[in-house]
Amino acid sequence: MYRAALSRFSALKGRTGNLAASRYATSTAVAPLDTPLDGVSLPPPLPDYVAPSETKVKTLSNGVRVASEHLPTPSASIGLFVNCGSIYETPISSGASHLLERMAFKSTANRSHLRVVREVEAIGGNTSASASRECMAYTFDALKTYVPEMVELLIDCVRNPAFLDWEVNEELQKMKAELDEVSNNPERLILEAVHSAGYSGALANPLLASESAITRLDSGILEEFVTENYKGNRIVLAASGIENEELLQIAEPLLSDLPAGPQPKEPKSVYVGGDFRRGGDSPSTHFALAFEVPGGWKNEKDSVTLTVMQMLMGGGGSFSAGGPGKGMHSRLYLRVLNEYQEIHSFSAFNSIFNNTGLFGIYGSTSSDFVSKAVDIAAEELLLLATEGSVSRLMIKRAQETTKSAVLMNLESRMIVAEDIGRQILTYGERKSIHSFLKMVDEVTLQDITNMAKKIISSPLTMASYGDVLQVPTYESVSRKFHAK
Repeated sequence: MYRAALSRFSALKGRTGNLAASRYATSTAVAPLDTPLDGVSLPPPLPDYVAPSETKVKTLSNGVRVASEHLPTPSASIGLFVNCGSIYETPISSGASHLLERMAFKSTANRSHLRVVREVEAIGGNTSASASRECMAYTFDALKTYVPEMVELLIDCVRNPAFLDWEVNEELQKMKAELDEVSNNPERLILEAVHSAGYSGALANPLLASESAITRLDSGILEEFVTENYKGNRIVLAASGIENEELLQIAEPLLSDLPAGPQPKEPKSVYVGGDFRRGGDSPSTHFALAFEVPGGWKNEKDSVTLTVMQMLMGGGGSFSAGGPGKGMHSRLYLRVLNEYQEIHSFSAFNSIFNNTGLFGIYGSTSSDFVSKAVDIAAEELLLLATEGSVSRLMIKRAQETTKSAVLMNLESRMIVAEDIGRQILTYGERKSIHSFLKMVDEVTLQDITNMAKKIISSPLTMASYGDVLQVPTYESVSRKFHAK
């Protein structure tokens, strides 16, 4: 049947081709496509190689660092990053970082909150603020033509907050509501708990303000916290999409009179391990097993190895609308989520700081299966530290996934600005992406095994929420890693 249809199509094609040839036989020849057109000038061809943009840094007399990377985009992102977070809180100022995040871009000594909003809206901008344990970040994103307005408003909001009593009280009420809703986000609660249980000292300070902190916090505490910590030598103004000279010309008059302050000494934190359990009305039981990552970001080789290791382990939810790009090729997907339908989610996580960090597995399952799920998590971590349990193909895939994720993230202006700010706070410079990619490629099977062995040799940290009656005891799980 198909052969006959093909024969008829060939015959028809032959006849129409002859008709076309006879019809246009007298037409003139068509000029070649590469023939120059009169009066048309072509743009210069794109170069075969474009050098990556350089991050330029200038330090003001008071220690403020102004850094930027020029990008050929119509928009710019500017961020002001402060070496200050919950690790610098005292028992009196506990919860201040959380409240400062919510008070960002409110009324200042020069603007009402309404004026701040109207000015941002007028230029089509986007503002955001975030608090972490080691850094406060304030960012502004808009078109390049409005860079002077962006820089001036951003610095005003960070340097001159008014902390009006009614605005502070309004945000405190919202924080209370947020605290009441935390049970709807068990993963956030668990990841907070592994820090408070795993560390003694500054890193144990909660990022989410407690009820007692909310009742104590006021504008006076915020003012004292900002005055003490927002010093020149602890601030980086970082931008993507702007020439450094242009940024410096605008920012220097606005920041040069900021007090420098003494060299900050990071509060001490000691990893001790521990157990956190909290009962709750949840349809699932949530848990995490975690261990210390010694060295943190300042140990570059280990932090890169850990990043590849997390990609190797992967994981996610039991349902994912996607293929391999959603991580469904990772060890925890293939070995756990595909094998145990009782497990709702199962994933590796890390939380890295300047000098230390955490690595572990988070999972959620039904209460009658949680004991088995904890055993599976322990087994996966132990296997990672066993010679020959990971293939070269798995490592290669994890390396490529790591590089892909980093490079795609760096296509975002806001992420580039944040990367500049945070790296300068941590290292005093921005390291090149090529050196990072090279370190990723140099990670070996032995590096993964050695890192896993080092991690699980530290004390165990456990956290659980929901129906915790069936969760194994801390001692029984710890013995799996530290058998005598």
